[in-house]
Amino acid sequence: MKKVVIGITGSIAIYKTCEIISRLKKKNYDIEVIMTESATKFITPLTFGALIHKPVLVDDFDETGYQIKHINIVKEADCFIVVPATANVIAKIANGIADDVLTSSFLAATCPKIIAPAMNVHMYENTATQKNLDLCRSYGIKIVEPEIGNLACGYQGKGHLSDIEDILDAIEYMISPHPLQGKHVLITAGPTQESLDPVRFISNHSSGKMGYALARAARKLGAHVTLISGPSQLRAPYEVDIIKIQSAQGMFKQVLSYFDFQDYVIMAAAVGDYRPKEVNDQKIKKENERFDLELVKNEDILNYLGHHKTKQTICGFAMETENVIENAKNKFLKKNCDLLVVNDLFEEGAGFKTNTNKVALITKNFVDYLDLMSKDDLSDLILDKLIKVKGE
Repeated sequence: MKKVVIGITGSIAIYKTCEIISRLKKKNYDIEVIMTESATKFITPLTFGALIHKPVLVDDFDETGYQIKHINIVKEADCFIVVPATANVIAKIANGIADDVLTSSFLAATCPKIIAPAMNVHMYENTATQKNLDLCRSYGIKIVEPEIGNLACGYQGKGHLSDIEDILDAIEYMISPHPLQGKHVLITAGPTQESLDPVRFISNHSSGKMGYALARAARKLGAHVTLISGPSQLRAPYEVDIIKIQSAQGMFKQVLSYFDFQDYVIMAAAVGDYRPKEVNDQKIKKENERFDLELVKNEDILNYLGHHKTKQTICGFAMETENVIENAKNKFLKKNCDLLVVNDLFEEGAGFKTNTNKVALITKNFVDYLDLMSKDDLSDLILDKLIKVKGE
């Protein structure tokens, strides 16, 4: 069980920390909470104690006897995050000041550390605050940058606590091993759209969830990740370079531009096989009882990559509706993949837009049948298999 220590300071963004703790608890993390006196003015320790099912540390001394609490609480910690972090606490951390239990604990901790600032935009942009953040970075502390948004003080600007998903991803990154450190991973995701006219297109039901989960997982393992995504409502994964495209031709062009310097390529996108031969400049009018549409074949991106790879390890995806394994094996050989992930569209929990998937992993010598699981868990298994295939 991974142990995460959460330091909480006096910011209006403190309410988001409740959600962060709740999400971490659902992942079975062992959570310890330390609050500054200022933080207790916003939310009482009782609230956080109820979430973690243990006492919250506010005072460094125990009424029943002396304990070095700021030392004990960080023992065997896998990560220490201050969220939200005020300008005052950041200044203390940057300059090694330990005048309360939170800053003392942070100074004593030897685990990976994260700071997630939240404050007024002018306080954040102040030269002193920026200098303190740079000092923290120089110590190896990860800074989860705040976002631009409406602030409680009435101003609008950078200082809004980062999105909860980004904070959770930062924690996952800091506590994970990094076997892909220094490696480049290219991932495609989502559907493609082939235009008929300015208002209509041909597409499919892909949401992009599998590809985006793979991007998060690869980044967590230390890789530099480029995500080429078709139209999707999903938010960009934290610290992942995302390139938006629309058509299969657009995806092919972008994949080729990044392909040469990749170590791994994962083609999780549902790329359209065909596109209209002609695209109308104006909206097609509903004038006839019948409308004939001529289609032409798109470039098979996976097939092209499989036969032009040099150092790249390539993973393809296949969705079948019949003769699933037989068709997938044929595709694996034809496309010259190193790994092929196949699922059955009609298998419960394995179709489009779900948060789960049930697949088989096909390599040169084996077929591994996996149980139904979340796409996040599956992403970890796929990357682990790819690393083994590459022999790293």
